[in-house]
Amino acid sequence: MKILWTTLTAAALGAGSLFAQQPPPAGKPEAMSFFITSVGTGTGANLGGLAGADAHCQKLAAAAGAGDKTWRAYLSTSAADGKAAVNARDRIGNGPWQNFRGTVVAKDLATLIGDTVEAARLGNLITKNNALTEKGEMVNGVGSQPNMHDILTGTGPDGRAYADGADHTCKNWTSEGEGSAQVGHHDRNGGGISWSSAHPSRGCSQANLVATGGAGLFYCFAVPKN
Repeated sequence: MKILWTTLTAAALGAGSLFAQQPPPAGKPEAMSFFITSVGTGTGANLGGLAGADAHCQKLAAAAGAGDKTWRAYLSTSAADGKAAVNARDRIGNGPWQNFRGTVVAKDLATLIGDTVEAARLGNLITKNNALTEKGEMVNGVGSQPNMHDILTGTGPDGRAYADGADHTCKNWTSEGEGSAQVGHHDRNGGGISWSSAHPSRGCSQANLVATGGAGLFYCFAVPKN
């Protein structure tokens, strides 16, 4: 019995060692220029404004080996306190953008947004299989537990901020309480669902984002250095 227990223990330890030594997903993180954050900031939709969101993108990219680029969060803000609105599309350059594995998700801004008939026909490749995190991992979508397909954007399908006076950005990404955030679905599968704009969240707290089907994640894009 003692010999059997020793053998089983050694086998279990060996299996654990092999699991721990498994390599990360194949990819080229240094060439990555698009990802979904693997984690949120932990404070719901209070991201510390655009600057805080950008810093989060930069931090995650650096940890993954792609910190030599300038990273921007795909987020819009509304006009407030004498400041003009900011459109998410105007923050991310003109592409092309590729994921952790090197798959080009959009060759340019027109294709990403679908600005022209031809661009809309071609479409981008922001889908569950391609909208990977900075670690090269897929993000849970519909059918997975927990569902995390709500991606914070505060943005309409055209990549621009809303101008209807309603709060679509949780007070420009500074509120963990009052307000709401427009979200997109990274796992869209037809039916007119947009990666940029699907519906508003229930609220701005982490609990409300989770209850709606999200986790406080957002898109990050690399932009050319000035």
